[in-house]
Amino acid sequence: MFAELPNELIFIAAGAFLLGWVLATISSHLGARYRAKKRDARDDRIRSLEAELRIAKTENGQTKTELEKLEEALKDTTVGLERRDNVISEQQAKIEKVSKDLKDSVMKTRELRAELAERATENVHAEAKIREVETELSVAQASTDMIATGVLDYSFIPDKDDEEDDDQFDSRLGKVGEATS
Repeated sequence: MFAELPNELIFIAAGAFLLGWVLATISSHLGARYRAKKRDARDDRIRSLEAELRIAKTENGQTKTELEKLEEALKDTTVGLERRDNVISEQQAKIEKVSKDLKDSVMKTRELRAELAERATENVHAEAKIREVETELSVAQASTDMIATGVLDYSFIPDKDDEEDDDQFDSRLGKVGEATS
C-alpha cells in the first residue's frame, strides 16, 4: 500500500513530519526559556533545600559511621586504661609490701647487729675474765707447786748477802719453771 503512493507524496509527508519535529523542538526550547523566566523563586528555594537535605543526610550517615568507630575506639581505650590502672595498682601494692618488708628487715638487722655487738662485748669481757682467772689459777698452781716442792719455805730465810739471796731466788724460780713445765 505504501508502494502505490506516488513518490512525491511520500517526500512531502516525510518533509512535513521533519518540519513538524523541528518546529516542535524549537517551540519546546523557547517555551522552556519562557517558563524558566516565569519560575517561582520558592521553587528554586525548595530545590536548593532538598539538595541540602540530601547532602546533610549523606554527611549524617558518614558522621554516624565515624561516631560508631570512635565509640569502639573509646571502649578499647577505656578497657586498656582500666587494665593499665589495675596493673599500676597491683605494682604499687607490691612496692608498698616490699618497702614494708624491707623496713622490717632493716629493723631486725639493726636489732640483731646490736645484740651481736652486745654479745661480742660480753664475750670479750668473759674472755678477759677467763684469762684473769687462768692467770690467777696458774699463779696459785705455781705457788702450790712451790710450796709442795719446798721451794717456798717461809719459815727459813737465810741471812746471807744480797747476792746470795738473788742467786737463791733465781734458782728457786728455775725450779718453779721446771715444775710448771
